[in-house]
Amino acid sequence: MGIHGLVSVGVPASQPVWLLYIKGAILVLSVVILGLAAWSISIFGGYNGVLVYGTGAGGLVIFVVIKTWIVYGGALALEIWAPQYFYRVAAFVLYILSIIFWLSAWAWSASLAGLWLGFNTLGGRLPKEYKDEGSALGACAGLGALVWVLVIVHFVFFTLAAIRDDNHVAAAAGPGQAELGAVKAEGYQQPPYQQQPAAYAAPQQQPYGAPQQQPYGAQQQPYPSQ
Repeated sequence: MGIHGLVSVGVPASQPVWLLYIKGAILVLSVVILGLAAWSISIFGGYNGVLVYGTGAGGLVIFVVIKTWIVYGGALALEIWAPQYFYRVAAFVLYILSIIFWLSAWAWSASLAGLWLGFNTLGGRLPKEYKDEGSALGACAGLGALVWVLVIVHFVFFTLAAIRDDNHVAAAAGPGQAELGAVKAEGYQQPPYQQQPAAYAAPQQQPYGAPQQQPYGAQQQPYPSQ
């Protein structure tokens, strides 16, 4: 294992398929949170209310939602249609920033929701605007916390898949650049047997003075007459 998998390009080979559904859930929940955040900003008179009270937590939530669409929507599109342009190190950094921003957004929303809902008036009744503002921000905080958990789960499994993919990256880099242990050692295979060419057989030389054997069927000399 190493860091090579995080700095490579392309979707990690061991990345679970269900991470695509996690991205889809994050994008869908972000749409709902965007509507709630816009409602929280519009409660105190729209533009005039923004000038007096500011956008507050609702404005931060809207910013985080737009950032989420860019990061996770872009990552989803690249993984499906153009994985050769998916830079893992860029996704790694953006996913960490998403965790930080979502934590800030839902925590601030929860704090302001408790402030608006716990506001005490002279008559003892909570104004409708305060109640609506607290409800909208409370809903943003609850759904934002859920998205924050999904973002963390996605980040953890993406990082693990990228690190495990280090073996694949080392093998693709070439045999001279592979780290020790990155490529599995295969069992020794004996090279196929190659038949050796037959040695040239030199004719055997008979010893000097040995009688030469007559070929079969040679005519025998007649015995001399007595």
